[in-house]
Amino acid sequence: MVFMSLVAGLTLAGCGGSRWTAAERSLIEEQPDVMRVLTVEDEADLAVLRMPCRDLSPRELADPLYAKLAAKMVATVTSPEQDGVGIAGPQVGISRNVVAVQRLDKEGEPFEVYPNIRIVATRGEQVPGREGCLSVPGRRGQVLRYQDIDISYTSLETGKTITETVQGFTAVIFQHETDHLKGVLYIDKLCPDPAE
Repeated sequence: MVFMSLVAGLTLAGCGGSRWTAAERSLIEEQPDVMRVLTVEDEADLAVLRMPCRDLSPRELADPLYAKLAAKMVATVTSPEQDGVGIAGPQVGISRNVVAVQRLDKEGEPFEVYPNIRIVATRGEQVPGREGCLSVPGRRGQVLRYQDIDISYTSLETGKTITETVQGFTAVIFQHETDHLKGVLYIDKLCPDPAE
């Protein structure tokens, strides 16, 4: 199975590698524009979803394969089958630090892709809100999230780290997606739902 070979390929590559593995390259190039979303219902998928991700090196970000992955992630999350507001690399089988998020806080609400993203600051109290996930189909639950955060990520134009403040529901999306990069799912953080 492609995803099991991806797990093996990532294990062999180690954390310090600076090239796409053959398994990653194959997965990105051979899948259609709308990639298969991994779910918790499949044991092999779950193993990938639980795997911590590694950063993308400058060499990997400059490779046309990264642009292809970014485009396919956006095509996947915006497809009628998914219709989501965010997606992370592991959800399409790529255990790399990259997310695509709908910027509901920007005019036109565009989808943007963020490599090597981190949440570097949080402010205020956590607020409960209902969440779902493309990788956990048919379920929703209550999760506590900050409404005011700072993110940092690598700029493709300069290669430097950019820090940005994000607020409101878009901040919630970023927290949900960056959890995926650590192998954490929203169902790990469920709190009592007052609606139940």
